[in-house]
This record gives sequence, structure tokens and C-alpha cells, in this order.
Amino acid sequence: MEKSNFFKDRVMPVGVILLALLVIWYVAVIFLNVPFERDTAARAGTAITFSEILPKTMFQQRPVLPAPHQVIAEIWNTTVLMPITSKRSLVYHAWITLSATLLGFGIGTVLGILLAVGIVHNRAMDRSLMPWVIASQTIPILAIAPMIIVVLNAVGISGLLPKALISTYLSFFPIVVGMVKGLRSPEQIQLDLMHTYYASPSQTFWKLRWPSSMPYLFTSLKVAIAISLVGAIVGELPTGAVSGLGARLLAGSYYGQTVQIWSALFMAAALAATLVIIVGFAHTAVLKRMGTRA
Repeated sequence: MEKSNFFKDRVMPVGVILLALLVIWYVAVIFLNVPFERDTAARAGTAITFSEILPKTMFQQRPVLPAPHQVIAEIWNTTVLMPITSKRSLVYHAWITLSATLLGFGIGTVLGILLAVGIVHNRAMDRSLMPWVIASQTIPILAIAPMIIVVLNAVGISGLLPKALISTYLSFFPIVVGMVKGLRSPEQIQLDLMHTYYASPSQTFWKLRWPSSMPYLFTSLKVAIAISLVGAIVGELPTGAVSGLGARLLAGSYYGQTVQIWSALFMAAALAATLVIIVGFAHTAVLKRMGTRA
């Protein structure tokens, strides 16, 4: 009965949506790639029917919109059939981006937690710093990323750290907001109970506020690690990098390799989903360890 409900409530809805998206994608492939085939036939002075055009739209070398099977074939060729040390391997490019993502995520997590603790325990920081934290996210990352790269290069800092700092810039914000909410989540009656125990501020923090903030922290971490990946990819664009998913996207746009662009996009999406799932497993394990149902 439970398996039947799982299939009906979880698997079937997702499968129907994926199938619908696949059908829409194939229809879009036909309509977007047909003009090129008609222009090619017109230049050659030959008449071509729709039944002849249809299969050609699915296998163009540089399609306006690649077909799903073309993207899958490209991912297979650049992951399974390509050595991971090759600079044409998507696994190699994904690792370059992942390293900046994880470093930026780590820095952003520590920074976000420290800022949240300061905001919760210091009224001056709450009134002065919190508005600046919110205002910092109103600046488009595409605008600020080149400035960060140029300034850091000017002082001799290049390579992994500039990209990681862009990921940090994006990832610390949800952690600050989530942790502030989490650290303030204990009810007044619980705080009063800690006062009756004559608990010190540090004891109140570690025994009440910190455990209460865990659900908020891990929810924020799921958002933060996904946008850390976005930050790492964006950080690769203005640097002229030759490695990383951002560099792969940039090279594909230069040479009109839309299949390469779409395969890199799907690789980035799969990487982000994997990272979020890992954080979700950590969330479940921590709450289970605390004796709380996830």
C-alpha cells in the first residue's frame, strides 16, 4: 500500500511533468531548426518536403536548439568516453567549478553564521548591519563579479580564491537570514526557563538557540550551496578561464556550439542537485542525532 502511494504521489507526477517537458522540447526543436533546413534547400535550389526536413532538424551540427538525444550523447561522450584528466571532459570541468564552489560555500557558511550570531546578540549590529546585508544582494552579480576579479588580480590574487569569493558573496546571505530567524526561534517561555536555571548567555546559546536553529540552518545551506555553484560559474566568465563549466559555456557561445552549451548546463544542474541532496542527507542525519524527526 505504501509503495503504491509512493508511486502515485511521488513518481507519477514527476514522470508526467518530465514527459510533458520532453514533448515540448522536441516540438520546439522542430520549429526552431526548420528555418535553417529550408534556407539550405533554397540556396541549393532544391525543393524539400516537411517529411524530409523533420529528421534533419534532429541531427544538425549547430542547431538553434539541440534535441534531447543530442545533449545526452554529448554528455555521454564527454563524461564516460573521455578520460577525466582530459580538458575536453565535463568531469574535469565540473571538478574545477566544484572546487571553487565548495571553498566559497565554506567561507560563506562561516561568515553567515558569525554575522547571524552578532546580529542576534548585539542590537547595534542588528540595526546597522542587517540592512547592509540585505542591500548587498540588490547588486547584480554579473556587474560585481568583474570588479572583484580585476581588483584581486591587481593585488596579485588569482586562481581559485577570486571565484570562491564570488560564491561567498552569494551564499552568505541566505545563511545570515536563516540563522537569524533560527537563533530567534525559541519562544519566550523557553528563554525564561533558561533564566530560572541561571544559565549563562553561552549556555543559553549552545543548549537552546543553537539546537533550535538547525532546521533553519540546513534549509539555508541547501539554497546557499546551489547559488554558490552559480557564483563559481559566473566567476569564470570574466576571467577568460579555460577550465570550468563557465569556461565551457563561454567557449560554446564563442563558436556557436549549442550542444556543448546545453550539455554544460545539464552538468551544472546535475551537480547542483547532487550537492543539495548531500546537504539534505546531512540535515536528516543531524536531526536524527538530535532526536528530532526530519
